[in-house]
Amino acid sequence: MRRLLTALLLAAAPCAAMAQTGADTAAATSEELPVEFERLWLGSAWYPEQWPEDRWNEDLRLMKAHGANVVRIGEFAWSRMEPSEGAYDMSWLVRAVRLAEKHGLKVVIGTPTDTPPAWMSEKYPDILRIDGEGTQVGHGGRRQFSISSPRYRQFSRDIVGRMVDALGDEPNVIGWQIGNEYTEESYDPAAREAWHAWLKRKYGTLDRLNEVWTTAYWSQTYTDWTQVPFDNQAGNPGWMLDLKRFITDQWVDFQKNQLDIIRAGARQGQFVTTNLGGLGWANRFDRYEINRDLDFASWDNYVGTGHLQPYRNGASHDLVRGWKRENFWVMEIQPGFVNWAPVSNILYPGETRAMAWQAVGHGSDAILYWQWRNALNGQETMHGSLIGPDQKPLPIYDEVSRIGVDFAKASPAIAGTEPVSPVAILQDYDSRWAIDFQKHHEDYDQIEVLLDYYRPLKDRLGAVDIVEAAGPLDSYRLVVAPGLNIITDEMATHLTEYVRGGGHLILGPRSGLKDAFNRLHLERQPGPLAELLGGRVEQFYALDEAVEVGSGRAEIWAEDLSANAGDTEVILRYGKANGWLDGHPAALRRAVGEGSITYVGALVDDAVMDGLIADAMASAGAQADFAVPDGVELMTREGQGRRIVILINHGRETQSVTLPRAMTDILDGGETAAIELAPEGVAVLQN
Repeated sequence: MRRLLTALLLAAAPCAAMAQTGADTAAATSEELPVEFERLWLGSAWYPEQWPEDRWNEDLRLMKAHGANVVRIGEFAWSRMEPSEGAYDMSWLVRAVRLAEKHGLKVVIGTPTDTPPAWMSEKYPDILRIDGEGTQVGHGGRRQFSISSPRYRQFSRDIVGRMVDALGDEPNVIGWQIGNEYTEESYDPAAREAWHAWLKRKYGTLDRLNEVWTTAYWSQTYTDWTQVPFDNQAGNPGWMLDLKRFITDQWVDFQKNQLDIIRAGARQGQFVTTNLGGLGWANRFDRYEINRDLDFASWDNYVGTGHLQPYRNGASHDLVRGWKRENFWVMEIQPGFVNWAPVSNILYPGETRAMAWQAVGHGSDAILYWQWRNALNGQETMHGSLIGPDQKPLPIYDEVSRIGVDFAKASPAIAGTEPVSPVAILQDYDSRWAIDFQKHHEDYDQIEVLLDYYRPLKDRLGAVDIVEAAGPLDSYRLVVAPGLNIITDEMATHLTEYVRGGGHLILGPRSGLKDAFNRLHLERQPGPLAELLGGRVEQFYALDEAVEVGSGRAEIWAEDLSANAGDTEVILRYGKANGWLDGHPAALRRAVGEGSITYVGALVDDAVMDGLIADAMASAGAQADFAVPDGVELMTREGQGRRIVILINHGRETQSVTLPRAMTDILDGGETAAIELAPEGVAVLQN
């Protein structure tokens, strides 16, 4: 990403408050971001097509007044760009972009392919999505298109090509967003044909497919490719896993259909990304694969009902950062409240600011609010915004203005920094799918399992990485895999090399049960890592009652372990349990040279987990950051010879934080060795 962005926006003109961003930092290197990107971005989603043109200037003036430096436009405006087939009008969009430039605002262009126009849906119904139950989706919402439709892909190429022709050379267009919040796949005839072609390419013969899916079970054996089902109903686990992989590939192809047009015609240096929704953790497709072709990851950060859950929301940011192992953008964030939650309450005063700074602390370089102004009608009329339909600021505008002041002050120090962690949590979409297909316990929530490991790590560290299991691991002292259900031979080799190289690996329950085809390994858990562990799982148990483990308890899931190597230690045992587990090993650890492998077979309580993580960090030599009070989050970013500390008080009472040394207070000025944080208070410090 950094090499790409060094070519960006050489003619850009940062706002006065940020004009010296990065200017006082260490000498530039070939890997460094350009001055134009050495800052924090603040903006919102603007829909000029919904309003008379004589109101645009005031919109942009108010954006600039609250500290915005970027605006996103275009992603739902296909019917304005092509009001009838083949009749294109990009002139209004060009005028909007150029007016934004006059106000000193950079522009991200969204392609409008999330909402095809009515004339297309009516004339070409084959472009419409068919859901998993066989019902065709009609016009009037969004995402009613089929990602597999050749006709829709051609229409998408055409409209994006026209947009690139009109805007690809505009100097203040800094990048492109493809579509909006990829979500539903389609089960239309074109998609079915693509599915069967995909299977033929992957397996070559039906004999091979029947073998790896074990279709002898329940007489599922196929003698023709067209017999293989194509719907979203539960079925053979191998079929279900491949269907997820196929859907991922269809989204990648759909995205590349537009990506190639943008990269071929847009000015060099304009980035391409897409805003992924689903509160980060959605797994309808593999988000690592989606992001491989993009310049950086972006996502949409919403709370919905209630208030910010610091650990879950923070881990969501870390997950997004891990999609490409680089800083990211929050392309949409709620301005106070939403309209789609069961209770669409507003956040506390100051919580919107805290939410923005939490994103920055976890690696976001941009915050864009959704939306700028309420539409007069439509499905999201009641959603929060910065200004009302009367074009006057709403109460949240002042809080966002404070964020604008913050960002202007902090950008020079934060420029070129990112979260850096000595530990990583591994996340794997194949494994998540495999467990969800066969949960075995209705309360087995994989995100909560991951958070059980994340919380004690985050309590000790200013940064925790959440990364793809197949990626490089050699920079981490400690790696935790809470639910690596599928371990292939290649993955086993990858993890073994990490441990033998001095790394410390923790495997959580259900690890190594399945292979690449979602079949049971012939060797019991952890499958191909059992020899390295010097132990295995004798039996797993879904729990209908809590069992004692160590000095605490386990609920939902427990596994009976055994050690078969003399140097494999039992580090945790069950106490009084269900008769099958009493007194048996619950966790094993084996030293391997300077490294180690640990297997934890139960979902343990917070106190037991805290002890496991404390011991693991000590063994791995992963040093904790300084302590902060409960309810205060510590985040760190490093780079350019600087270390930035961000503190947020997520609690409802004022908190005092003693710093390990005097630090520069970036927002309030001066040097300080202690900070008072009011509820939702933020401090940004430099070592």
